Amino acid sequence: MTEKPRIGVIHTSPATIDLFGRLLRERIPDASIVNILDDSILPELRDNGGELSAVEPRWRDYARIMSARDVDVVLNACSSVGGLCERVQSEIPQPIVRVDAAMAREAVRRGSRIGVLATLATTLEPTSNLVAETARARGRTVAVDAVLVEGAFVSLMAGDQTQHDNLVAAALARSARENDAVILAQASMARVLPRLSPQEQSKVLASPSFAVEDVAHCLERRRGAA
Repeated sequence: MTEKPRIGVIHTSPATIDLFGRLLRERIPDASIVNILDDSILPELRDNGGELSAVEPRWRDYARIMSARDVDVVLNACSSVGGLCERVQSEIPQPIVRVDAAMAREAVRRGSRIGVLATLATTLEPTSNLVAETARARGRTVAVDAVLVEGAFVSLMAGDQTQHDNLVAAALARSARENDAVILAQASMARVLPRLSPQEQSKVLASPSFAVEDVAHCLERRRGAA
């Protein structure tokens, strides 16, 4: 591992570039960040029902490009393609961090009823599956309350952010009352948290900060092994 860590981040939305850039530099100030963005992936998954095989070849290419750029760790910044991380990991020497993996571990640690909220079905299913798989790996039994916030994504695409936020906030408040922990399958939903009570907010988990800690721990392990 080089003295100055290099972090590769694969994005499917331009919204995550600044978000993770800021969080990574706050946590790892000397890091150099390499970004790749393909904003065609999410629309394709939305239209094909979430079939990852359609986007797998080019996502694999992005991981290989990152490896060739000599990064120390690769962060996959998109929950919808999280299932590709394990498939591609064996092909590059650098660790691939799945954006929602640490968040899922924390949710399972907190209790047996876990809410998962999303505005896109293509994100809801892989995140829900990850929670169930994480629980099984730890010998835990959990009930996953998966909620698709109907109409929120359509409102957002139509430019009605207020309606999107209203729908998400209402669904999130309900889920927080009914579950031990609530996962936001899309980090962009976190902006509605101020509308919730402190008790409700304390139950909600969003992936970015957990993912950045995962990246930091990967770098520490690689530095220790060097």
